[in-house]
Amino acid sequence: MGKIIGVVSIKGGVGKTTSTCNLASALANQFGKKVLAVDGNFSAPNLGLYLGINCPTATLHDVLAKKSSIANAVYDSGFGFKIVPSQLRGPEKVAYYDLKIHLEKLRNDYDYILIDSSPNLNHEILATMMASDELLVVSTPDHPTLDGTMNAVKIAKRKKTPITGIILNKVYNKGFEVKIDEIEIAADCPVVALLPHDLKVMEALSKTMPVHLYAPNTEVMVEFNKLAALIAGEQYTDPRLWARLTSTIGLREVKPEENRQKLLQEYTNGKK
Repeated sequence: MGKIIGVVSIKGGVGKTTSTCNLASALANQFGKKVLAVDGNFSAPNLGLYLGINCPTATLHDVLAKKSSIANAVYDSGFGFKIVPSQLRGPEKVAYYDLKIHLEKLRNDYDYILIDSSPNLNHEILATMMASDELLVVSTPDHPTLDGTMNAVKIAKRKKTPITGIILNKVYNKGFEVKIDEIEIAADCPVVALLPHDLKVMEALSKTMPVHLYAPNTEVMVEFNKLAALIAGEQYTDPRLWARLTSTIGLREVKPEENRQKLLQEYTNGKK
């Protein structure tokens, strides 16, 4: 059976959709997995737009409004994985909490189903949490976003949805940023990915394609591969020699790498 993973945050602009899109690409293209990305941001969907899908004939809104089957709302992204888009102006009344029911129908068709959730604390993000087997929480290393991250983690724990870890995005590696240890203590959750701020992400968006495919061997692309390796329960070696050397002398990548290896060991031992 496939695994359903929700990608959540309680703040817009932190890179949740970017993370969903590129994690899907990494799982599909680097590790050969069958992947479906679902736009669970019902009020302000962007996942389809990121991939150049502008006018889908059937969307997740139609499925939840019982106007279409979930199978008819699945599209080929053109980048190695499938996508279920939502629409900017959907029906006023949709059964948000039926998301889990519809995704269960597709579980056996995919290795991984990724849900790009709403950044708002409402029924939309709760629907994602209820539909997911586990969650990834996206944050940036600043105090306002960290407050939202802590809130998202608390809500997930109340809903008893396991949290794999935090994706720390738009990292400049500057002294004014909140440190990884501080984030982990405050959120009571490990940081499992460290995505650097990179203009290639915006360039890829302008081309409506994942940066994972647009900019090979960049640090951000490699980081998505490392995260995908964790999700897939596989080992991944950074192909860049200089990066492997610097990671052994105590630079910023060490802590997330330690967290990933610990979680991989838990997967191997059957604890997760």
